Amino acid sequence: MTVRTPDPNSGWLSDGELEEVRRRIPLLYVEAVPVRTDGMGQVIEVGVLLRVGSSGTIARTLVSGRVMYGETIRDALFRHLEKDLGPMAFPQLPASPVPFQVAEYFPLPGVSTYYDERQHAVALAYVVPVTGTCEPRQDALELTWMTPAEAASEAVAAEMEGGRGALLRAALASVGRLA
Repeated sequence: MTVRTPDPNSGWLSDGELEEVRRRIPLLYVEAVPVRTDGMGQVIEVGVLLRVGSSGTIARTLVSGRVMYGETIRDALFRHLEKDLGPMAFPQLPASPVPFQVAEYFPLPGVSTYYDERQHAVALAYVVPVTGTCEPRQDALELTWMTPAEAASEAVAAEMEGGRGALLRAALASVGRLA
């Protein structure tokens, strides 16, 4: 049996390592709300993903993923936008990656608005305009474009897991589109 030495520069964890880390320390994530804007920079459409949720049901969600060791927040945000929306989405990342909100997910319901049964996680959340063609990839089944009013509705919030409906409404409020 050969013992494999892990790559010290690797940002990836094995499934077992990830499970162990999730039990011990909070992980850092980025979350993005893709939007389309008009010529004045006002949000006119909001993109919401449809994917198989953690409970095995179909749920609406946002672009989301971990920040790898040694990866900048900007690079993680770009990587997850490209992974979920495709390489032709052309996200317009902010010059300074300051989130509209920091969302803290807990594995116990009721501790915060945000819940993730797998782990304690901290997510930096961004509103990111996209100008290209979005073709969902990976585990995303589709991307639905909605008006800000539709995206802020209780019906959409009810289809989102972990409190992401509240995060979506906070994103709309941060860009002045929550009526």
